Amino acid sequence: MIKAKDIMSTDLITVNQGTDIKTLSKIFIDKKINSVPVVDDEGKLMGIVSETDIVYQDASLHIPTVFTIFDSIFYLQSSKHFKDDLKKITGSKVKDIMTDKVVSVKEDDSIYDIATIITEKKFYSIPVVDDNNNLKGIVSRFDIIKSMMSGNQK
Repeated sequence: MIKAKDIMSTDLITVNQGTDIKTLSKIFIDKKINSVPVVDDEGKLMGIVSETDIVYQDASLHIPTVFTIFDSIFYLQSSKHFKDDLKKITGSKVKDIMTDKVVSVKEDDSIYDIATIITEKKFYSIPVVDDNNNLKGIVSRFDIIKSMMSGNQK
């Protein structure tokens, strides 16, 4: 059975939380990739940032609906969601727009499990980490398709 370590890309392009959005955008354009792992100085996975996170900066900000009763304000939606959206739209660094609750896999996870996660969560790629959360590689949809074309599925 094919495992993550058999198909993952190990020639990784990564950024850190302090990378600015302009530099990140240039990486996406120059490297023709759609997501980049965010790592700390020791190579530990801290998050992931995608093209969608950058495009989100041009999206409309949905102001939460509120109503008042007896001088009290009540939000019909979570004000935290609004604050998170505002931070993403106005962010200038990767730390402002990245996803920090990252779904990742291990090197010995099967291609079937990875394909299931990618399709169910609508991810373009998924980081591969070791037991200490050190980034080891990344598996993209392209890597899975490439393994299918080479006849290595079974």
